[in-house]
Amino acid sequence: MNTFGRFFRVTTFGESHGPAVGAVIDGCLPGIPLEEEDVARELRRRRPGQSALVTPRDEADEPRILSGVFAGATTGTPIAVIVWNREQRPEDYEALKDVYRPGHADYGYERKYGVRDWRGSGRASGRETLGRVAGGAIAKKMLAAFGLRVEAATIRVGAVTGREWNAEQIEANPVRAADPVAAVAMAAAIEKARAEKDSLGGIVEVRIIGAPAGLGDPVFDKLGARLGAALLSIGAVKGVEIGAGFALAGMRGSESNDPLGPEGFERNAAGGVLGGISTGGLIAARMAVKPASSIGQPQRTVDRSGAPREISIGGRHDPCICPRIVPVAEAMAALVMADAVLRQRALRPETVPPLG
Repeated sequence: MNTFGRFFRVTTFGESHGPAVGAVIDGCLPGIPLEEEDVARELRRRRPGQSALVTPRDEADEPRILSGVFAGATTGTPIAVIVWNREQRPEDYEALKDVYRPGHADYGYERKYGVRDWRGSGRASGRETLGRVAGGAIAKKMLAAFGLRVEAATIRVGAVTGREWNAEQIEANPVRAADPVAAVAMAAAIEKARAEKDSLGGIVEVRIIGAPAGLGDPVFDKLGARLGAALLSIGAVKGVEIGAGFALAGMRGSESNDPLGPEGFERNAAGGVLGGISTGGLIAARMAVKPASSIGQPQRTVDRSGAPREISIGGRHDPCICPRIVPVAEAMAALVMADAVLRQRALRPETVPPLG
């Protein structure tokens, strides 16, 4: 499906080298201040060509809001956002149209649909995430009215791991790292991988601040499960942990349980979610981002007839996806939280902060 959410819904459309990409957002409350610049600001954070560490594809990514906004505020009706692709170069992929690229979705798409868009992966391209970020920008505006905000940062690239979280530094470096010292080493590692016609993976952390207790459901729609599904739906993400995550497997209960005091929870190994429901504390999730699949080194594969082939992928590609996936992670977390807030507001409105 191409629709995410229940109360706050986003449907995305478009392909990497088609005429346009975009999203239709339904369920946003009326009266939320919204301008095209609010969406454009978020899109600039994920746009290609923004630094020497990302793909040089030069897209302005200027959004046009077609509906759902009047006099600078949402109307409560569907909001349609479109961005025209300006620099499509499908000819870059002509030589690969009958070959399955290692690490890509080519083989799976063809087995599922019997056809695939070989122009830069079509819907499997990272450009698909533009619609997510557009929807997330609107979700962020609505969440801000309830006192919630979402931020994310790169905390690891390859073997380089950040040691501190400085939110003010995230947009001040091209890696979008929360640790400005580690950011320098991360950038150097990315440049080295690019020079060697290779790529690097990493870890991105998402933080949700200001969420009230009581969001989420106790069984199949646990808040952690919804966040995990949302983040795992991003193409390059291969793992998600919440709070202490996999480290909990090596702890005792006396270490992992978060004690409570008169002021609330005194620790947050749970990452702000217990029993599938938010505790009112910081919600923290980390996602493992695989290395970009398009690399210039020779790789073994087969073509559609099953004949062995060796390919090297040219074109314009990210040597590390982390810098541009940060706003995508924020967007998906914002969509989950917007949906959860509206759902809880319908059940027990007194447990949700008043609309500011």
